[in-house]
Amino acid sequence: MYRGRDGKLEVLLVHLGGPFWMKKDDGAWFVPKGEVEAGEEYMAAAQREFEEETGIKPAGDFLELGSVKQKSGKTVFAWAFAGDCDPAAVKSNTFTMEWPPHSRKMREFPEVNRAGFFTVEAARDKLHPAEFPFVERLSKMLEQKER
Repeated sequence: MYRGRDGKLEVLLVHLGGPFWMKKDDGAWFVPKGEVEAGEEYMAAAQREFEEETGIKPAGDFLELGSVKQKSGKTVFAWAFAGDCDPAAVKSNTFTMEWPPHSRKMREFPEVNRAGFFTVEAARDKLHPAEFPFVERLSKMLEQKER
């Protein structure tokens, strides 16, 4: 999701929940995303995952941002759409894991523990480096539309 504020592009990023990301900030924000289910189209998966991670149903004209490859080898595809929301109201689905490790205690965590809108400049620091090309591509697309 993106919006324009004071003549600047802002993108919605999410911070992952759970104990591994709790104390991380710079480089620890992501575009909302997830796994594609068997037989599911990439775009349908992107819309489903966005809603699961934010509680917001994406709508409008979608801009295809292509793909990036992460260090893990996973390929991530992304689309953008214009919209607005209160990031404090974002509510994601949850997951369960053993925590602390080897404790045999299962705890539930939100998949996303917070969200925020960031300018392109701020997103450069906050966003996981592998995903920043999505923001650059979106910015270029929107600049070309304005011409």
